[in-house]
Amino acid sequence: MTGVSRPVDPVGKSAGPAQEDTLTIHPAAVLFDMDGTLIDSERIWEVALRELAASYGGRLSQDARLAMIGSSMANSMAILHEDLGQPWRDPTVGAAWLEQRVAELFVDELRWRPGALALLEAVCAARIPTALVTSTTRPLVEVALDTLGRDRFDIVVCGDEVSAPKPDPAPYLTAAQLLNVPIERCVAIEDSPAGVASGLAAGAAVLAVPGDVPLDVADGVHLVESLANADLALLGRLLTPLDLRP
Repeated sequence: MTGVSRPVDPVGKSAGPAQEDTLTIHPAAVLFDMDGTLIDSERIWEVALRELAASYGGRLSQDARLAMIGSSMANSMAILHEDLGQPWRDPTVGAAWLEQRVAELFVDELRWRPGALALLEAVCAARIPTALVTSTTRPLVEVALDTLGRDRFDIVVCGDEVSAPKPDPAPYLTAAQLLNVPIERCVAIEDSPAGVASGLAAGAAVLAVPGDVPLDVADGVHLVESLANADLALLGRLLTPLDLRP
């Protein structure tokens, strides 16, 4: 299903004199969403979706586009076809075209979201286990990893490799299980309502950075305008003192 790139200690990536201090201030793992959170890929999806809609002789509405953010491919195709008044279309055909077009755009058009690379590198430097948890399918994620860096993630959970997509808790529960860490001591970083709901339902603390879709304030969710405003100290504060005990 997914692969672990290197062995992961259940409480961190290193063991030594500083381990006890790390336990008091660091999450057990940081679980990163991809599209719209780490990389500015939602604009790429929008370009491809509008091209697909045009090839069908229609025009994608903004409401339909926003409803797709953070959703699975199957649900996005259903939204597209309904929006165009063409529910009879085969979703597998549209999905295949869309994935091929997005893969082409991913090669040269991917850009990091503000503050995302710095935060990811800080988490890696602190030897905190990391996961990429995305609704995007494995073939596209492999293309994106050329930009993101495969060595920055201990495990990768893709949308086509879990029993149910976000907002179901399965993606984040799968990540915690593969990392062998308690989900209650993890921080999930998200940008969409579906992703936030998935992280909360799994039991993780959630750091949310709004993108194209506004996010509501909720218990267990900390909102920041940009990941440039997030650091390791903030991630640690998202967990209760009880969560941080070894």
